[in-house]
Amino acid sequence: MKRPFVIALLLSLGLAACELTGGPTTASSVQVSFATRATGAPLLSATGLASDTQIVGGSTLIITKVELVLRQIEMKSTASTACVSGEEDDDDCEEFEIGPVLVDLPLTPGADQAFEADVPAGTYSQVDFEVHKPDDGDPADQLFVLQNPDFADISIRVTGTFDGVPFVHTTDLDVEQELALVPNLIVAEGVNTNLTIFVDISAWYLVNSVLVDPATANKGGQYESEVNNNIKDSFDAFEDPDGSGSGDDD
Repeated sequence: MKRPFVIALLLSLGLAACELTGGPTTASSVQVSFATRATGAPLLSATGLASDTQIVGGSTLIITKVELVLRQIEMKSTASTACVSGEEDDDDCEEFEIGPVLVDLPLTPGADQAFEADVPAGTYSQVDFEVHKPDDGDPADQLFVLQNPDFADISIRVTGTFDGVPFVHTTDLDVEQELALVPNLIVAEGVNTNLTIFVDISAWYLVNSVLVDPATANKGGQYESEVNNNIKDSFDAFEDPDGSGSGDDD
């Protein structure tokens, strides 16, 4: 049984109105899910609890919780030529206004749904979103931090143990992700579609094939830059009809 993982579930999901090339279309439901391990991948935790365990070169990393702050998701139609984040008059993207929202990534196999919204039927080639550090100057961010004080100036928080020693790793990484959808995501009229954003957290703490202590990736730490780069490169997105977290439809 998968657990719910979106903490701020009761948020307002507004779909920005856009006119796509080719005239008006009928909206269909798109579910956006997250996954860190495909169905069938082993759950390595000896306790059977949700966790991600890695053993590399004699070091043991057990991740028990991964939380990240997202601000928005935009889907680019194949009929458009550009997708510019945050522009109110941008007619090239379908935009989900969802942020900031705190996402608790699932650590068990398979994808968990985060939210859904209606988008025009059509073909989409790219999904963009922001890993977002809350900004004190933004009223929406101020409210978010009031509700989630551990995330003041923090976009990602990871907890677990490294060789049996508890750690908390946080980062203020603030970056937009632009993920190509290969093959393109086809949203058909009247048909529900599932889009999975896959996060390969098993790659976050591998530096030159060596498993490093996540505590050394904190602000000013020895491996802060390397781990931040690993995080940036760990995202993928694809249509996931059966919610397996792999994009396979079998």
